[in-house]
Amino acid sequence: MMQTIYSDTERRTRFIFDDMPVRGLHVRLQKVWQHIVRRKHYPASIRRALGELLAAGALLSSNLKTEGTLTLQVQSEGRLKMLVVEATSNHTCRATARWDESATYNGKETLRDLLGSNGIFAITLQPQDGDPWQGVVPLEGDSIAEMLMAYMLRSEQLETHITLAADEHTVGGLLLQRLPEEALDKEAWQHVTTLSDTVNTAELLILDAQELLYRLFHETPPRVFDPEEIEFACSCSRGKVSNMLLLLGGQEVGAIVAEQGSIEIDCDFCNEKYVFDETDINALFNMDVTEVARSIIQ
Repeated sequence: MMQTIYSDTERRTRFIFDDMPVRGLHVRLQKVWQHIVRRKHYPASIRRALGELLAAGALLSSNLKTEGTLTLQVQSEGRLKMLVVEATSNHTCRATARWDESATYNGKETLRDLLGSNGIFAITLQPQDGDPWQGVVPLEGDSIAEMLMAYMLRSEQLETHITLAADEHTVGGLLLQRLPEEALDKEAWQHVTTLSDTVNTAELLILDAQELLYRLFHETPPRVFDPEEIEFACSCSRGKVSNMLLLLGGQEVGAIVAEQGSIEIDCDFCNEKYVFDETDINALFNMDVTEVARSIIQ
């Protein structure tokens, strides 16, 4: 079920330094983030990690050169099982997490505490027309930002500096990136990244792009472009759930409905519930799969 949330404050802003081959992005999301966190009771430490990944997805998806979807995914064997953010070329995003709900959390866990020692970080690009591309690397670093920077250096060979922040109300992020195929003085890169490191969590979550960039780079101010609006959108639909059930097959789906009377599928991203009763399932498979299932059970 398509849902959208829009606000003038939900913005991603591009900027570029005219005196050095460095580009940047700033993002700050409030209502989009609130729409996501209201759907589940996330432990504070997991909510923070998901918020930082959401900000990262909003930043990195600005580089999509064709119509499509960028997916950032963290998977591990620790208490935090999975983080997923999807951001599209249409300036929309959605996010969700899965975790061990039987474990205890005090809100002070670091990302490494949650992930444990094993896991992967994956970035998937799904063009609207064309084959998907995916890059997968081991988890490197102790934060979402460190993992992303390690990924970009390992997979893209592109120097990137990322700062992220998230609380229960807002997520924010700042990205600096060397322009590809252009020489960059190491001291100049170190200078802008050192200035970027002075930004604190409160500034990322409270300040808009113009004020933050002025505070950081007022001696060599970048050229700032008009902001882009970011929306929440979930692309789930009854039709997509129907296709998923068809892939599962009539025998498995019919057995569930024969036993339970219906089958319910919840969207991980927006928590929309899709219920299919016996009539729906038989119509979907164009045969009485529930009666067939009952005969096998008996």
